[in-house]
Amino acid sequence: MGVSASSANWRKPLAALLHFSVHIGAALPLVWLFYAINAGRLGGDPVVELIHYLGLGTLRLLLLTLLVSPLSKWLGYGQLNRLRRPLGLWAFAWASLHFSAWMALDLGFDWSLIGSELVKRTYILLGFSAWLTLLALAITSLPILMRRMGKNWKKLHGLLYPAVLLACWHFWWSVKSGWIEPAIYLCLALLLLVWRREGVVRWLRSFRSA
Repeated sequence: MGVSASSANWRKPLAALLHFSVHIGAALPLVWLFYAINAGRLGGDPVVELIHYLGLGTLRLLLLTLLVSPLSKWLGYGQLNRLRRPLGLWAFAWASLHFSAWMALDLGFDWSLIGSELVKRTYILLGFSAWLTLLALAITSLPILMRRMGKNWKKLHGLLYPAVLLACWHFWWSVKSGWIEPAIYLCLALLLLVWRREGVVRWLRSFRSA
């Protein structure tokens, strides 16, 4: 009894600290990016570097989102699961900045050119598909929609699995030289999906029973 009470005493503050750390950890790189832009520290091609930086940040947050559930189960610390929502929302925010930077700085919000690029370049279409998926997940993270969707909410949010793979595929095809970095991210994503295989299989089976 005393052990369980003692455990509860540190678990709740730790959960709050981790929650706070997610927000700080996701926001601080953006603060640095703002400084780097103004200080001219993004290299010879700052637009490309900016878009790349935001894309990598998105991928890292997506991988962390995938990591939460199996890590929570492995550690026997269920409150870790509360980090999935803020990590997922931050991943969407970074993805939106990545997409917006591409549209604004690379294409100058030329909508006909943007449409043309989406049609012509498969890697851009892959990235756009991943962003649309994250948009749907972000919108349905609202508690009122979660309650209304019921069991369908879990089915929809299982789309995180293909969204991560689409993002990795987008990264692989977007690089003009060097495959090692995108290969590392793809391998990490596949390893996390294998670690989460029970959830992935359950999600796939939910479509058969529908």
